[in-house]
Formats: sequence, structure tokens, C-alpha cells
Amino acid sequence: MSSFHPPLRPTPPHGFAITASRTPTPRDMRAVQSLVFPLSPAECTEHVRVALHEDQASNDLSTLATVVSNRRVRGAIVARRDGVIAGVALAVEAFQQLDDSATVRIEAEDGMRVKAGDTVLHISGHARGMLSAERTALNYLQHLSGIATLTARFVDAVSGTSAKILDTRKTTPGWRTLEKYAVRAGGGTNHRMDLRSGVLIKDNHLAAIGGDIAMAVTRARGLAMNGTPIQVECDSLAQLDAAIAAGADWVLLDNMSPDLLREAVARARGRVITEASGGITLDTVRQVAETGVDRISVGALTHSAPALDLGLDFDGL
Repeated sequence: MSSFHPPLRPTPPHGFAITASRTPTPRDMRAVQSLVFPLSPAECTEHVRVALHEDQASNDLSTLATVVSNRRVRGAIVARRDGVIAGVALAVEAFQQLDDSATVRIEAEDGMRVKAGDTVLHISGHARGMLSAERTALNYLQHLSGIATLTARFVDAVSGTSAKILDTRKTTPGWRTLEKYAVRAGGGTNHRMDLRSGVLIKDNHLAAIGGDIAMAVTRARGLAMNGTPIQVECDSLAQLDAAIAAGADWVLLDNMSPDLLREAVARARGRVITEASGGITLDTVRQVAETGVDRISVGALTHSAPALDLGLDFDGL
């Protein structure tokens, strides 16, 4: 195994990217260069502290009973399947919170694609700390890399079209910032971060006011700050026409067939941003993109992404 560098603590000052030892491919670089880790060093430390406490990592009976305190080991987190990595900073923080002498070398940073068998990072340190942090570190990496990987599959599926893949607010409570970051790591685009970030007038809003789209858009325009996008959910061409006439900036074309979507896009072209949504899968996303729609939102990116299979392998010292 190659030698270890001094500790890398990839919880950089807010606004800085994480560095790695492996040279990214051109495809990697497009994703990596646009990534900014969303947590400050203090926020990252606290997030991981809470996760380790939840797992009672400082009271790991199995490890305390079986491993002597001065035993040191080397290990590597290895991809068992192809995917896109996200969450490296959090994994490293977990190992180093339990062993501040641990050294780490990062082989694949967030946004990089890996093949089965590739090493994500090397670790050297006390066996107890590594064993007790293992599950928390892998939970972060597997969950966030799963989101990044699924996002990348959707992005690849629409390659060559003008459509962008968007996420939604269907995120795990308390994890939205990280899950939306993982979407970006996979090459996707974030929809609004929260209810304050933009106006989306949905079917239930309209039902509550008798379906008056013009009134809804006018009220939203009067309340929201200048520049806040006003979006209206439409499930028919009549609603689309009403949203355009009311001055909406963006329309969400919900659960429309490809033929209806194509007609809606033709009507809206040059007048509003178009977004398709509703039950879109990897099997159907290409057909949706080929209608000419600007954006495609997929809730599954964050609520149904399978974890990427990663594992920690020891080779001893």
C-alpha cells in the first residue's frame, strides 16, 4: 500500500472545495469544479458529533472487548459497485473525531465517478477509533453517494437534450442541505431549497382560492421579493394558458403525457420556463426530455435513491 499523507480534514472553510490525490477525469472535473461543500467546519463537526453520539460510538462494547487500545491498522473504503461519490468530508470527520491521530488520503472526492474496486480513501490509525466510526462514516458516504449516483444516471439519460434534471423538497428531515448537495455532486440542479426560496403555486393552493390563477400570481408577485421566481403547477393546457397570461415565470407541467407535454412546450416556448414532473423514471425520462421541456424534476433522487455499496477493508499494520 502506498504511504499516507498527514491528515486531510476535508471540512474546508465555507466556499472552498475538497481536494484529492487522484487526478479527476474531464467528466469528473465538470462536477467537481461546480461543487461547494455546504456545511461550515463547525456545522460539519456538529453534524458528525450528533451522528456518532446516536450510535454511542464512544461506548462500543464489541470493540472495547476485543481490540487492545494501542492497536493500529490501515484500511481503505472501497467501492463495491460503480457510482458517484458524495460525503467524503463527513466520513473523514467521523474517523478523525474518534481518533485525532488518524491520517487519511482521499482518492475520490465528491463528484467523482468510481468503478467497482476503486478506493475512495485510505485511513491509518487506531483500530478502536476506526471500527467505532466505521458505520457512521459509511452511512454518510453510502447514502449521499447513492443520491449522487442515481442523479448521474438521470443526467446521463437526457444527455444531448436541453433538459436539466432537478430535485425536489422530498428530502430527509434535517438532511436537506446535504442531500441537495449530493444531487449537485451527481450533476443535477437544485430546485428551491425551501418554501422561502421561490413561489410554487400548486393544485391545493388553487383549490383553496377557487382555481383563480391570475389572482394567485398577482398576490404572489406582491408578496415575494423582486426576482423571486413565480411558478404555477398546471395539469392542463387551459391552466398553462392562464399561467402565462397571469405573468408566471415558470410552469410545472404535472403528469402530462409526452404528446400533451410536447404541445405545452410549443405553447410556452420563449414565454415561460417549462418543467415536467410526476412519476418520471429512468425508463421514461429520455422521452420526456425529447419533448423540449427545459427542466425535469424527480423526487426519487432524494427519497428513493438506493445506497451505493461501499465497504471498509482492513489490511493490518
